[in-house]
Amino acid sequence: MNTPFYQLRFKQNIIREFTPNWFAVVMGTGVVALIMAHFPVASDLFYRLGFILWGLNTLLFSLFSVLYLARWLFYTNEAKQIFSHPTMSLFLGTIPMALATVLNGLLIYGINEWGEIAAMIALKLWYLDVLLAVLVGWIVPFCMFSRQQHALPNMTAMWLLPIVAAEVAASSGGLILNVAPHVPHAVSILWFSYILWGMSVLPAFLVLAILILRLALHQIPEKELAISSWLSIGPIGTGALAMLLLGQAAPHVLQQHSLQMLGHFLQHSGLLISLVFMGVGVWWLGLAIFATLYRFKLGIPFNLGWWGMTFPFGVLILALQQLAAQLHWMSLTLIVHSLMVVLLGLWLLVSLKTIRGAYTGQLFYSPCLQMWKQRQENSHS
Repeated sequence: MNTPFYQLRFKQNIIREFTPNWFAVVMGTGVVALIMAHFPVASDLFYRLGFILWGLNTLLFSLFSVLYLARWLFYTNEAKQIFSHPTMSLFLGTIPMALATVLNGLLIYGINEWGEIAAMIALKLWYLDVLLAVLVGWIVPFCMFSRQQHALPNMTAMWLLPIVAAEVAASSGGLILNVAPHVPHAVSILWFSYILWGMSVLPAFLVLAILILRLALHQIPEKELAISSWLSIGPIGTGALAMLLLGQAAPHVLQQHSLQMLGHFLQHSGLLISLVFMGVGVWWLGLAIFATLYRFKLGIPFNLGWWGMTFPFGVLILALQQLAAQLHWMSLTLIVHSLMVVLLGLWLLVSLKTIRGAYTGQLFYSPCLQMWKQRQENSHS
């Protein structure tokens, strides 16, 4: 039976049961805050609301970071079990992606409020984000290959989480170069962002290919994991967004090195790649909607996985918005505005359910801790 939030003992319940999937809340809230800066109606009002929401999201990220670090400090042996859990370990990828929404908000909102200092802070956070994304992108797949048990029928799109973090960092690198083009080492940031894109998008498409095989052989995941279908949109939307932002910044950044022709090529190729990616993204979006509706009739229980709808959908909207702006495509702009409203309503729904689940204690549960306890009991019996 779940214990209400106000009855939980802080160290023994919240910290001990705190898991990295809580950072998905920061991801989903952060992408909504970024989108609100581009709302078409009552733009000043939504900009201020987005700034407030980004501030709240930054506080959430700080709180979750303290809680998760405290778990490693006070319950080290239990925290280490995450590397053996085939599902919870995947959510380590949400940590750098959550940090990316914080630093992106600093670029969009912070520069207007605090000036150049915000860009410098965002740049330092980007270096940290890249480090975390690369480490997670290496360590988690290696643990999958070496110490975890996986089977094709149990595969879901959550396999993408540790891989996609690097391309999210790449899109943040593109945003830095567009908003603050005179930051130190701009050319290095540009090239390294393309490398991050390659080490994320290409493996992600390999996973998506296997996922299609899994869906064809073993059908849609059970109702508890039905929402995970939305995660397939994430690497496609983020990959397109990164290409658009990096391509837009490339001509200016490379001009100082007499590489203007290469810069224009990167800009034009980014537009072409993003157009193709949007076609794939729309295809996966349709499948995700159908899968959700198919399982909805059975009742989809709420869990933190519901946040998997908001961030992938949000980055797809950001990519479409950037594509419409660069191509001056008015009809696509109208579609983007409609999708923004849908995302805002979806975020409100998931947020209210999360607040309720946190209050009742339902969401404070660590599967890797339960697996570790079960192993200990089996070893003593």
